[in-house]
Amino acid sequence: MIAPGSWLGLLGGGQLGRMFCMAAQSMGYKVAVLDPGAASPAGTVADRHIRAEYLDEQGLATLAVLVSAATTEFENVPAASLEYLGNRARVTPSAASVAIAQDRIREKQFLAAGGFNVAPFAILASEADARAPAPALLPGIVKSARLGYDGKGQIRVKTAADVPRAFAQMGQACVLEQFVALVREVSVLVARNDSGQAITWPVAENRHRHGILDVSIVPARIAPRLAEHCRSIALAVAEALDYRGVLCVEMFVLDDDRLLVNELAPRPHNSGHYSIDACVTSQFEQQVRVLAQLPLGSTDQHEPAVMVNLLGDIWYDGVTRREPDWSLVLEHPRAKLHLYGKAEPRHGRKMGHVTCLGPTPGEAIDLARAIKKRLGIPSEGEL
Repeated sequence: MIAPGSWLGLLGGGQLGRMFCMAAQSMGYKVAVLDPGAASPAGTVADRHIRAEYLDEQGLATLAVLVSAATTEFENVPAASLEYLGNRARVTPSAASVAIAQDRIREKQFLAAGGFNVAPFAILASEADARAPAPALLPGIVKSARLGYDGKGQIRVKTAADVPRAFAQMGQACVLEQFVALVREVSVLVARNDSGQAITWPVAENRHRHGILDVSIVPARIAPRLAEHCRSIALAVAEALDYRGVLCVEMFVLDDDRLLVNELAPRPHNSGHYSIDACVTSQFEQQVRVLAQLPLGSTDQHEPAVMVNLLGDIWYDGVTRREPDWSLVLEHPRAKLHLYGKAEPRHGRKMGHVTCLGPTPGEAIDLARAIKKRLGIPSEGEL
């Protein structure tokens, strides 16, 4: 066990890192963040901010000497950085696990080889591959192999002629994935430690707008049997990866209740933010627990919750920038406001979230609906 009072390290300075820092500090740990940003959300609350690029050997060496263990807050930290640290300190998750999840081609191959159901796909490694797509995969979506998130790195294609153009626009190897008609999108967070013990949180139902998560409803509005199946898949994926840490497994639910694994996030996830206010152990505290080799905490949910993302769009009234009226959120006694300390709001940028709690799922949804309306956040369809 790495005792409270010790230093923990974090690669990445975003809001996930900020919430990790806060969880670790509340448990008595000191946190050093390595991130190139001058005023990153995590760097501004960390006990020490090592401002360096992720492959900067001097910065990595400084972090390795200081900390007892290190983790990451986003999957695109170079695996080489994790390997460097892993030779000098405890690191979770491993570089090998992260390397699979940060490359969509490797991820798809890993899932398919492990017997997990995925949408039909083909790898586009060359222009020749793009010129001869399998007709069964159309209409489909061309997805970049790397650095795709929040709807970025995805292009819908209807015909065979669209595929080469999409491939050229990506400028890298891609996956062509068959477009599937889904009933809903869900995700399961799973935490797994060094001894192979694993635990999941309740299944989250996720609604997106313009490719970015809009709300997460927890527990998901699916049958208990299907929810249990979702959780068993997430546990099996974590075991197949030999994963250590907090992992998010995103899935599609089809109209016949079949489940397809969409993608993996080797870190805490936007759809798990509700756990800060609605669960015995948040995803961030659990990340600390696995890293410090503490026992896993309970993931029981106190009451239903809806997480509403706050994007930079609500800072703008047309072209005029103004601070949102947070009293419209804070006047609700069962609404929990979380702002990420980002100085510059931009359209589509995640600036914070609100967790709406209720004694019943319907009441939590009603509160989320009311807050979205007051803040001017549109929805794609009814909640």
